[in-house]
Amino acid sequence: MHDLSLEELQVWHESAANALAVCGTPAFIGELIGALCCLVPIESVMICLEQVGAAPALLHEQGIPARNRELLLKRYFTRGYLLDPFCLAVDQGLAEGFYTLSDIAPDDFFASEYYKTYYLGAGSVEDCYLMLELGERKRISISLYNGVSASAFTADQLALLRALSPLVLELCRQHWRNTAPDLRSVEASSDRQLREAFMNFGDGMLTARELEVCHLLLRGHSVKSTARMLDISPETVRMHRKNLYSKLEVGSQAELFSLLIERLVSSGKQP
Repeated sequence: MHDLSLEELQVWHESAANALAVCGTPAFIGELIGALCCLVPIESVMICLEQVGAAPALLHEQGIPARNRELLLKRYFTRGYLLDPFCLAVDQGLAEGFYTLSDIAPDDFFASEYYKTYYLGAGSVEDCYLMLELGERKRISISLYNGVSASAFTADQLALLRALSPLVLELCRQHWRNTAPDLRSVEASSDRQLREAFMNFGDGMLTARELEVCHLLLRGHSVKSTARMLDISPETVRMHRKNLYSKLEVGSQAELFSLLIERLVSSGKQP
């Protein structure tokens, strides 16, 4: 990580102080993001309330290009989040801290149809997350996205964001400690129905093991990773994959992913 100049440090400290001064007010988020942008160019930001076992709720967004808003802000929050590695990690108890997508994504995620659709398709080649614990089942996530300009975060920029994260998270804690998040979220009943539709994907045609393999492959696990997760051999995973492809009449992960999205949409449980 490159050393910051005295001028850069002064700008950062002034900006962080400005954010501290408006903690608990609507101006806080803008000041905080502005402070981060003083040191690291950030193209777009999403801040969400993450709830274990529930859909994420969007609290703030900025910098998302108009052409990507439909995919990122509607499709993601009504169904796409089900396969997102960050949401899955939250459900599994991801601790407070700073994370890159590479830290938490499955081994084959960057070749998955989900990544191609919801990341590359939404103008993001890379993102990172600051996650704040609000309680046992609630967290605030601050997602920082780059990629629209084809410039991913550099290793130095990620190292700097990681180094700043303890202070940033404490500022966020002070802000949200006395500020109830705006819970403009997908209703819990809709989320349950969507999760049920996902868990029952295959309309009863797949065995329990085939469905497990299907879910892991859709989430970006490779054959080897799926085998480790299920404690079976890679050859057995390939056999299950061949069988489930045959039963669902698809020939690739791309077709499998398209079929899943089609079934979720046609279920009539989501807009």
